[in-house]
Amino acid sequence: MGRLAGFAAGLREFYYAPYRRTLARAQRDEEDLFMMLVLSESLGVPNPASYYTLELLPVVFEHFHDWHRRMGMDRSPLDSISCC
Repeated sequence: MGRLAGFAAGLREFYYAPYRRTLARAQRDEEDLFMMLVLSESLGVPNPASYYTLELLPVVFEHFHDWHRRMGMDRSPLDSISCC
């Protein structure tokens, strides 16, 4: 069974390796859009689903610094969050 698992892992790597960068970029773009949707009310953009996105704020705050740096903002755009 060990050989078969090793062979399967090798095949997975063979097919996944050429697309690793593209898939990582797509995942990062999706996460950036998600952060924008969750933080839109705080950034001044009206969000009709703000009641539901408030529950997600504690999860998003962990990645907030990386997100605002990736978006090209030197400092936090929110007055209530000062991470830099």
